[in-house]
Amino acid sequence: MFDHIADAMKRPDVIHLDRNCHVLRFEMMKLYSALEAVRRLLDDGVVKPGDTLMDSSSGTYGHSLALACHKYGMKCRIVCSTKLDDTMRRQFEMLGAQVDQVAIPPGPLVDKMDQRARLDRVAEILDTEDDVHWMQQYHDDVHYLGYRACAELLHAEFGDGPLTLVGGVGTGASTGGITSYLRELGTDVTLVGVQPFESVTFGSEPVEDPVASIAGIGSPIVMRNVRYELYDRVHWIGFDAAAAATTALLRSHALYAGMSSGCNYLAATWEAAHAPERPCVFIAADTGHRYAENVYARPQADAAVDTLNPRRIDSLEQLTFPWSVMDWQRRTFRPAGAGRPRTTRPRYTAAPTARPNPTHEEVLL
Repeated sequence: MFDHIADAMKRPDVIHLDRNCHVLRFEMMKLYSALEAVRRLLDDGVVKPGDTLMDSSSGTYGHSLALACHKYGMKCRIVCSTKLDDTMRRQFEMLGAQVDQVAIPPGPLVDKMDQRARLDRVAEILDTEDDVHWMQQYHDDVHYLGYRACAELLHAEFGDGPLTLVGGVGTGASTGGITSYLRELGTDVTLVGVQPFESVTFGSEPVEDPVASIAGIGSPIVMRNVRYELYDRVHWIGFDAAAAATTALLRSHALYAGMSSGCNYLAATWEAAHAPERPCVFIAADTGHRYAENVYARPQADAAVDTLNPRRIDSLEQLTFPWSVMDWQRRTFRPAGAGRPRTTRPRYTAAPTARPNPTHEEVLL
């Protein structure tokens, strides 16, 4: 029996799709990181009961943080863009979260301006208000901790491998955390990261997606939680190809999932075909309800999915739309605009260090 709905919602299912392809299917994956992060920060005295936990999110992390705060009796504040739909905003507010929606003018740099505007608002709140803790899902490796349970689940299913794990990179915590813990458990795991074009994370920002940049798996700002040395291979996938794969996933396997899941499915079908002796598991991080109007409203989008093939490249200068793949070989990387470099050794296996919130300038690094 569960004590709170968040505990029931977080646990994924491992589903066999065909041949050597499997899916790790979540209702809301980021509950793992949010729940464990809040619990650990309370246990270690970094925050205290009654404090306000805040982060910038217009999607599942904000929902996950609101649920975690509801469970642990904390106040919650979500800084988001005006793109947040009314259904999600009402859920945030009914869970007790305060919602700050930051408006930005439309234009070609809307995604980058959205992120910047939200971080400006976060910095303003930290400068002027007390008892507010910024959760820093992009930067604080406390968010790795919750994914130990996912790694243990996969290890129980697949043992010591070999195994290929495919997932959207995003903040780095999910794929990085699951893979790190799997390798600690002795699993021979190949980690495949999936990125959109226009993301600084793996250097695709010069390549424009003529339709839209895919939210959630990449970013126009630097995320320090990404540990590049964990990744063996990277796929970059455009919006139309992702939409085709997302609808194909529903039509072929009855899996109603978000757009990042479609990206991962497309990459995983290629990975599974090129290594038929290895089980391949891709992450489906959330359900498809947020994409009912912009992806699932195009029922013929999957018609061309069987014709899609990536271009294999050897350097970032060769990145080509709509789909490229490169052997990353666990190398390090310093994205454009990065502040101080990350250490190569993670500290998420130990308790996070208690520290004050960053200054306004540090928020904007």
